[in-house]
Amino acid sequence: MNGAGGLLPLAGLTVVDFSDAPTGAHATQLFADFGAEVIQVERPGGSRMRSAPSYPFLGRGKKSIVLDLHDHGDLASAIGLASEADVVIETFRPGTAERLGLGYAELFSVNPRLVYGSVTGFGRTGPLSRVKGYEGTVMAKMGAMSSLSEMSSRPGPSFPSAPYCAFPAAQLLTQGVLAALYEREQSGLGQRVETTLVQGLSVHDTFNWFSRVIGTRYGSAFVQVPVSVAGVPTSGLSFRLLIALTKDGHWVQFSQTAERLFRAMMQAFDLDWMFTDSKWMSAPDFADVDTRVEFWERLLMAVRSKTLAEWIAVFDEHPDVWAERFRHGSEVLDHPQVEWNGTPVTIHDHARGDIRQPGRIVKIATGLAPLAASAPGLDADRDGVLDRLRDAARSGELPAATTRPVREPSGSDRTGRRPPLEGITLLELGTYYAAPFGATLLAELGARVIKVEQLDGDPMRNMLPFPEIAGVKALQGKESLAVDITTSEGRKIVYELAAGADIVLQSFRAGVAERLEVDGLALRRHNPDLVYLNAPGYGTGGPNGHRPAYAPTIGAAGGLAWRNAGTTIPEGDGLTLDEVKRSAMPLAQAVMGVGNCDGLASVTVGTALVLGLLVRRRSGMCPELTTTMLDTVTHALCDETVSFDGAPDAPTADAGLHGLSALYRLYRASDGWVFLAAPSEREWDALAPILTPDGRLGADRRFATERSRGDNDTELAEDIARVMVTRSASDWEDALGTVDVACSAVAPGPVEANFMDDGSVGALCGLVTSAWHPTLDDHPRLTPLVTMSESPGVAAGGCLTGQHTATVLTELGYGPDQIDELRSRRIIGV
Repeated sequence: MNGAGGLLPLAGLTVVDFSDAPTGAHATQLFADFGAEVIQVERPGGSRMRSAPSYPFLGRGKKSIVLDLHDHGDLASAIGLASEADVVIETFRPGTAERLGLGYAELFSVNPRLVYGSVTGFGRTGPLSRVKGYEGTVMAKMGAMSSLSEMSSRPGPSFPSAPYCAFPAAQLLTQGVLAALYEREQSGLGQRVETTLVQGLSVHDTFNWFSRVIGTRYGSAFVQVPVSVAGVPTSGLSFRLLIALTKDGHWVQFSQTAERLFRAMMQAFDLDWMFTDSKWMSAPDFADVDTRVEFWERLLMAVRSKTLAEWIAVFDEHPDVWAERFRHGSEVLDHPQVEWNGTPVTIHDHARGDIRQPGRIVKIATGLAPLAASAPGLDADRDGVLDRLRDAARSGELPAATTRPVREPSGSDRTGRRPPLEGITLLELGTYYAAPFGATLLAELGARVIKVEQLDGDPMRNMLPFPEIAGVKALQGKESLAVDITTSEGRKIVYELAAGADIVLQSFRAGVAERLEVDGLALRRHNPDLVYLNAPGYGTGGPNGHRPAYAPTIGAAGGLAWRNAGTTIPEGDGLTLDEVKRSAMPLAQAVMGVGNCDGLASVTVGTALVLGLLVRRRSGMCPELTTTMLDTVTHALCDETVSFDGAPDAPTADAGLHGLSALYRLYRASDGWVFLAAPSEREWDALAPILTPDGRLGADRRFATERSRGDNDTELAEDIARVMVTRSASDWEDALGTVDVACSAVAPGPVEANFMDDGSVGALCGLVTSAWHPTLDDHPRLTPLVTMSESPGVAAGGCLTGQHTATVLTELGYGPDQIDELRSRRIIGV
């Protein structure tokens, strides 16, 4: 497992990637980055990914072979590759792999150790299984585009450019495959692992699901309200997450979510006198709209009183006050913290020269080999790969697919059908969502997760007026131990837990774990076999490691907001106060609308946790790993963050935020909106006759080729728009569906309604189950976000603060009198 110059912990694994989409590319990139042999099987002419700005990044360290899967000889080679692989990744539409002879059952019959990973749009079965799984069609059907209506100045839904479905789905697939490999070390058998783009989208919702549960259950007693009405924020949360313009024209994002952080901001603004003034003392929450507007304007003018440099000086004096500048494109790689983290790397590419790009998404403290190999040339490894197959066939090591019966694997192939991470104990030291939900994902895979909380609980529990519901999702499947770890007795309990744990997750600001003596070095004194993951917002040190990190500030710093809405947002020091207010709310949706950096980071934390466990099981090494929110966004937005001379521009939405091109965008129908996704030549050939049965559009020379359509994109969009408005959204969905062109009627928001309501996409796709919570009793929740064919997932409910304190301490050997004594002294909460 050592490579040239250092450790490669996944060396010895072979991954065959049949995917032609970012989901598969992101997943297999992690395997290549950590030393696995990744063989990219490409169609004749090459993968569509090769035209993406991020391809040199996503393809780095991989091998390329071109195989025509419709050719008998090439198909036999593909089956041969899979028969000796550890992992196969595919993103075909449901049924395609089976028709080709590359389905799970077919490949399992020749390679029972194979872990077979799949990503689809809406699942392999059900009424939506045949809908093409484009990101845009999923976002439209789930109400995500409708929920972003304020991101654009025009009426109607808006198109976000960030990969809110694809990137999380890739991470879910990755951690599922890693967990199946972990389980295989014991059972000796592989299995199918699958997730969907729909489930990828779900990770961004921190608490809206449970707000809807309460609103549905109690009606007018608890009403969900929009973030803004008529361009005015409806709650104090928008002021805690203030977006403002500096004196010298820079947009900045604050994230003063906790009460002490908000008060620190008000003090820095010289507005803390408001807390003792009868008119303003309820700040930041005001029922009266006019008072709310006046308060908002006072905050905006306070920020406008100083330049960005002057505010940075203020932040240096007040560590609890922090704002990030809204960065553009690849600027995030120049962020001082990103540079301190060692994230930017430069890799030489034989065709493109030096390429600056993000490094590994997870860092391991023990001497990893440096990243050195760029993406392969098309078919560059054909001879070597085929020679190896021929050698294996001659030696008898390669089984023949035709000599064994195809059968569908089932639970009878393994004993007990246990969750893949059953028996693992994870100790969680963190708050809010970005890191803790990563541990929740491991609970769904069967791990026991013990959350160490402060005595009054994780602050996220009570971010909404109804107690507990804001934290339920991140607490599902966990046990809560309430203990004051600032005391020696509290730390002793943590040390005793660590002695029996497998892995620890901590997400404090830099220096806090060391100050509390719960850092990796401290806990390994009690358990040398412990895997330890740092998952802070910024980093474990450096210029910003001590700063408060929340999803909006990370999203601003990472370029997320500008990726979504940059074409619509004015900049400069000449903007009026009204212009600032009109732009602030679209920016808020762009950075924290239906997707956010909490969701992106949480799934990456899940991947890092399972990676650490697999590395320990395969090598005996007990690594200390680090992944950060800020580094994660550099991967999610790789089309923006990869740079080299001659790099193509990242696909960017038009000024109206309809979409990326005439054939991948929103259109108004007679009764609503549709999202059309027909970017390929085959789809255009099917689309044109339906739009204009007289053949006019298909015969237009301006649109005769893919290149000419691109050159005349505006005109093509105008022509299609004139046709689309003549029929209803459902008519277009049906008519284009008959010729296999993706066209989705845009569902109304909110997104969670399209997951959980009767007849919703979530219900139709079987993505909703039920669980029990001490406050909510039985309630709907999502099924586990990763499904395995042989290992069941776990869909448990949440817990109350300290609900399991007595149970956990009893397991550690504490008697009832000791527990009562610790409780009376407020060392623990029960």
